[in-house]
Amino acid sequence: MVDGAQEHVVTGEDVSASGADAEVLGYALRSRAKEMRELPAGPLFFGRLDFRTDPAGGDHAGQSYHIGRRRISEHPAATPLVVDWRAPVSRAFYQASARRPQGVDVRRRFGWAPGSRGDSSDLTGLEDECLAGLEPESKHAAGLEGEYLAGLDGEYLDDARPEASGQESRILAGEIERPRVGPMRDIAATIQPDQDDLVRAGLAVSVCVQGAPGTGKTAVGLHRAAYLLYTHPQRIRRGGLLILGPNPTFLSYISEVLPALGETGVRQSTVGDEIGRHPVRAEDDEDTAVVKHDARMARVLRRALYARVDPAGAEGLGGLAVPDGSYHWRVSAGALARIVAGVRTEEPPYAVGRERVRTRIVRHVQAQAERRAGVQSSAWLQKISRARPIGAYVDAVWPKVRPEEVVAELLGDPDALAAAADGVLDAEEQKAILWARSPRSPQSRRSPRSWKSARWSTADLVLLDEVAGLVEHPDGYSHVVIDEAQDLSPMECRAIGRRAAFGSVTVLGDLAQGTTPWAAREWGELLAHLGKPEASVVPLTTGFRVPEAVVELANRVLARLDVGVPPGRSLRKDGELRIRPTDPSDVLRETAGCVRRALTFEGSIGVVTVDADVVRVREALAAAGIEAADVDQLGARVVVLGARVAKGLEYDHVVAVEPAAIAEGHGGGSGGGAEVAEGDAGRGLRRLYVVLTRAVSRLDVVHARPLPFE
Repeated sequence: MVDGAQEHVVTGEDVSASGADAEVLGYALRSRAKEMRELPAGPLFFGRLDFRTDPAGGDHAGQSYHIGRRRISEHPAATPLVVDWRAPVSRAFYQASARRPQGVDVRRRFGWAPGSRGDSSDLTGLEDECLAGLEPESKHAAGLEGEYLAGLDGEYLDDARPEASGQESRILAGEIERPRVGPMRDIAATIQPDQDDLVRAGLAVSVCVQGAPGTGKTAVGLHRAAYLLYTHPQRIRRGGLLILGPNPTFLSYISEVLPALGETGVRQSTVGDEIGRHPVRAEDDEDTAVVKHDARMARVLRRALYARVDPAGAEGLGGLAVPDGSYHWRVSAGALARIVAGVRTEEPPYAVGRERVRTRIVRHVQAQAERRAGVQSSAWLQKISRARPIGAYVDAVWPKVRPEEVVAELLGDPDALAAAADGVLDAEEQKAILWARSPRSPQSRRSPRSWKSARWSTADLVLLDEVAGLVEHPDGYSHVVIDEAQDLSPMECRAIGRRAAFGSVTVLGDLAQGTTPWAAREWGELLAHLGKPEASVVPLTTGFRVPEAVVELANRVLARLDVGVPPGRSLRKDGELRIRPTDPSDVLRETAGCVRRALTFEGSIGVVTVDADVVRVREALAAAGIEAADVDQLGARVVVLGARVAKGLEYDHVVAVEPAAIAEGHGGGSGGGAEVAEGDAGRGLRRLYVVLTRAVSRLDVVHARPLPFE
């Protein structure tokens, strides 16, 4: 298929067609060849479905299909050798069970060696689940969901046979528990039925996934993106698909999932990158940022923008005399005022409002002209629309404006802020967001015209995007996937909602992992700010990634959080949890010992500490002869990272250093008794909850201070 795509590029150059058609064809063929060349090497299939030969097999009776990450065929019109996992027939691979076989006789899973490029010698085993061998009632009574055959020689393996406890297949469990090294992997071979339901939700459906740690919510969102690209290729590619993550490190971690599934060209970004009209050169304190991110700021900004429109001032300008050759058409001041007031009442986007005023003035003149001389031509209408008196009048009553001008005047002028925020923000809140006096002008605040030299903060960029959205709606996407959504502020949600106004969203998050001052406490309010109040909230509580012992420890922290989230549970009975108490002077030595022990196992190692201690811990490991990398170095064996950037990442072995310091948000080197650096101590506990659930095999907790979850 790869060679054939390249051959089509060559033969396509000889196709007889017009220049435009030839260019379109050439682009399509070159894009196809590039897409095929960039496919990551790997096994071509991971499963097979054999359907029953009797009528119970339905439309696929007697058929057998291999299931893989993409469709593979010898010729585009030929029967596929491998069916894409997103195809309708493939759904039975994820959904069929002994109780509901869906016409399937045997479901086969193939095991491949880690890192396999698909060579037949890398095939390590196979398992056949016989769904039609027993009647559903008999299987249920026996406590079996199916019968597994494992091994290339076809022999029964007793430990692969599921028991009443719901033990998964060895191949499935092995794939889920495989060591985590490098970027995130796809889960096409291991999607569970409840995950599959979310993945295959329709394009018009907006979904919010409340996922406990290890339930695969991020993977679900990415696979839903791949499914929509497969199912609605033209609509999605025309409008675009956007993946939003919390930070660049997280985006790097998930960057290989969609290409592995055969989908390239999807925009992956952060909210800051999407709304970043200017570089961030200032930092707000927490009180200021909280006010700026509050949904009430939308009302304040709307007032500040539309305060520039002056319907009453239209009468003061007098009437208009619009030249038309040697004749002048007149529009009275009263008529002009009614036009402006009418458009203002409609509250269209600001730029649209300007054009509506112009258009309605032209219509007023047109009505006079047609009463006198009959129907006017389109050329005449364009000439009148460009008339200088009309343009000058529109500029006077509905002036052009840049978002920077509005925000700079609002935050730089106490009187402008007081007028726009009256009854919305109290005096203290207004004082918190008002720009400080310029060092060069100690007697006055920053000039409203100084926006070109303004030093914008991250929160200011959110305000600028709000005003830009009021001036003119931004281009939207057909679908937006939002990960770690619980940390979004109301104003950030509004920014995303504008980009998904005519599309759908997949919202992924966990209320228990919210660590920002404005973190959501319930999904309904956040979805309303996104403009998707109708989105259904679907909980995922069964984990496949984090071992049971780690989940139980994290649930002890969860019990202390003020969130309505049910405790998670895990199907993984393996894993290891070690609590390592030590003296304050030995914390770093004990940490190095835990890392040294972790190096005897396979997989990645993440040493997570309070942010202020990252350098100190890395230096201590180096002194112990252990090379540790920074968090953005994907594929490194040992990584030291701060608790604030741990969200969304996962490591086979995690060493959590001094949980009490992580919960308090300050350095752990000085011992206990330090004040909580964050305004909300609960956020520190949520951050600790995140840290503990990054482990997918083993967790060491090193502490000298009392544990926050005891």
